[in-house]
This record gives sequence, structure tokens and C-alpha cells, in this order.
Amino acid sequence: MSQSSGIDPKSTSNSQWHALAQRILDGHVLEPSEARAILDADDAELIDQIAAAYRIRRHWFGNRMHLNFLINARSGKCGEDCGYCSQSRASRAEINRHELLSPDELLAGADEAARHKAKTYCIVTSGREPSESVLATIEEVVPRIKQAHRLKVCVSPGLLTDEKARRLALAGVNRINHNLNTSERFYPSICTTHTYKQRLDTLAAVRRAGLEICSGGIVGMGETADDLVELALRLGRLAIEAVPINFFIPIPGTPLAGVDYLTPRVCLRTLVLFRMANPKCELRIAAGRERSLGPLQPLGLYVANSIFVGDYLTTKGQPPSADYEMLEALGFEPVLDGAH
Repeated sequence: MSQSSGIDPKSTSNSQWHALAQRILDGHVLEPSEARAILDADDAELIDQIAAAYRIRRHWFGNRMHLNFLINARSGKCGEDCGYCSQSRASRAEINRHELLSPDELLAGADEAARHKAKTYCIVTSGREPSESVLATIEEVVPRIKQAHRLKVCVSPGLLTDEKARRLALAGVNRINHNLNTSERFYPSICTTHTYKQRLDTLAAVRRAGLEICSGGIVGMGETADDLVELALRLGRLAIEAVPINFFIPIPGTPLAGVDYLTPRVCLRTLVLFRMANPKCELRIAAGRERSLGPLQPLGLYVANSIFVGDYLTTKGQPPSADYEMLEALGFEPVLDGAH
């Protein structure tokens, strides 16, 4: 039992999780011992944990669901050695590699995002940092997207300086995605071509530019429970607006292809942790939800309030029609203009 929180991860009473949720709604900041207790809880506690996390989700977001649509604007040919990524220089995965899409192609992607009822259009470019051509393309296409659709635009361009972050803000970009991915301790195990500090510096530059931040993690790469706790609490301290949680997909040809240990129950407890550590954030179940949650996907949506609709970077998602059917069955509705 935690000495500071009074939470017993082996308890059979649901009152402790609902009491914790109420304290969080009252302004309490999740403590490390409480965070670890969430992950260590017995499976018999899982439904109670989800119900408690749903109280927080419902308080801030009701039954609304934020839909996101992602386009892989430049695929592969990345010089970084991230062990989880099929686009890195360390990967031998068979993927579709292509140069930067044209503004017209990116605008067509925005049209598709709107057809899929997405609220946010996510433009992702592979590489360490955005080149001048990437920045110029974004600067050209974002005003066209905003003129054509009522979409928020999120860009995932890699490492950013203050100047590049300001250029993206001036172009009309709403949000920058730059995932911390894991804890500072574990990060050198998955990437050696840049540092954790460089990722934190990028988030600071994004914040100084007045942009919203999207930053989350990848669960299931071999990290410990304490690594997950450290990441969840750090994101909370940074007051990140959107937190995507990716469940690791072991892609053949990548250095981490042999790592595969997630279960739906572990994934659900992880979502509860990130919700309680980041109560006001747009918590997104991102890549891997179909594979790792399987038939328990709907339970995850009682905790998270955001999903991608359509495919991911180099892996397939389930058909959008299946997502709409799931949302309707749960009584959830896509976010409307002006809603959170």
C-alpha cells in the first residue's frame, strides 16, 4: 500500500478510485505513488478504475469525441535511428516511401479529413527537423485549408527552433505534435541520434510561439511501470493540451520488432493513468488501439476523448464506418465546431 496516498492496488473496494477521481476534480495533482498504484492494481479493479476515470472525462468533455485525420506528408528517408519507427534509418521495414506531398495533395487530404468528420487534420513529415521546403509548403497550404474547411491543423515536423515554431504559428497552424514517447531514463534505449532534452526544448519553443502542444508516448517498447509514471506526470506538469497514447506495434524490419507483450487490460490501466495525470487534456488513443485493445476498444473510449479515424503513418486503422458505429453504440458524438 502507498504510504502517502492510502491507495491499495490490491483492494476490492471501488471507493478508493472514485475518491481519487473526486480529489483530482477538486484540483489534486496525481502523486507518483498513486500513479503506480493504478498500474499495479488487480484486474478485478479495472472496471472500477475505468468508471472513476470516466467521471473525469465526462466532467471536462461530456460524451464528445474528438476525431483526428492523419496524413503521412513525407514518408521514410529519415536519418534518425528511433528503434520503434519503420521510417528510420535503422529500419528495414517494407513501407511506402515518398517525398513531400504537394500543397494540392495536402489540400486533398484535408478534404478527406472533413468527409471523415474529423475536427483536426494532422500533417506528419518524416525527418529530424523541417527543411525549408517543408516549411514553405506548410506556409502555403495551411491558409488554403482554413479557407476551405473548419479544421484545426496539427503539424508533426520534428525538432523545432523558436524561429521555425513562429513561422508555423504565423502560417495558421494550431498545434504541434512532438511526442516525448517515454521517460527520460528509457529514451536512450530507443533513440541515440538526438536527446530527450532536444525534445523538451522543442516543446518549449512551441509554447513560446503560442501554439498548442500535442505530446504523448508509445507504450510497450520495454519500458517499466515507473517509466510510464514519469512520462504521465511530466506531461501533466507541462500542461499538454493533447496527449496521444500509442500502443506499440512491432513492425517487422525495425529494431524493436521482437518486443510484444501488451494486453488489453494493461492498455486500459495505462489509459486510466494518463487520464488521471492529465485530467483536462484531449487524451487520444492513437496507433495500435485496434491491435492492442481488440474487443475492449469501447472501454478505452470511456477514458479517452479522442481517436484517429482512418489509417496511421505506415499501419492501417479500422474502417471509419466501424469507428462511427462504435461511437453511436456508446452514445458518443464527434466534436462540433467550437466544442472541446
